[in-house]
Parts: sequence; structure tokens; C-alpha cells
Amino acid sequence: MTDPQRPHDTGDFIFDARQELAGMLTDGLDHPSTKPVLVWGALGAVAGAMLPFVSIGLGLAAGAGYKFYKRVRPD
Repeated sequence: MTDPQRPHDTGDFIFDARQELAGMLTDGLDHPSTKPVLVWGALGAVAGAMLPFVSIGLGLAAGAGYKFYKRVRPD
């Protein structure tokens, strides 16, 4: 996690991802990870629409998944 106010970096990716997702679901757009994940998801959807053999849904999932992973594991 990159938020210094909530240092939950335990070394266990599953636990950290669940904590991050729970924070995003409870805080909504006020959570520091929500907006970047949504923006990257939208960029992935646009890229998926432009590329052949890649759907909008796959691009959305790839973009949002990448940014979520980088929020949980920034290095």
C-alpha cells in the first residue's frame, strides 16, 4: 500500500489485497486507491476497444487489475 496513514503491508499479498479492497468498498471515492483504479480501468477499456481480438471487458479488467496490483505492491 502506498498510503502512509494505513500501513498494512504484512508481506501476505492476499491479506493486503483484501484489506485494500475492503477499504475501497467502504470508503468509495474517498479512498486513495479508488480513482486511480477506475481511471486505469477506463484506459484499459479504451485500449481494448482499439486493439483487435481484445474486448472492452478484458481491457477494463486488465487495466484495473494492473493498477490495483501496483497499489497493493508498489515496488
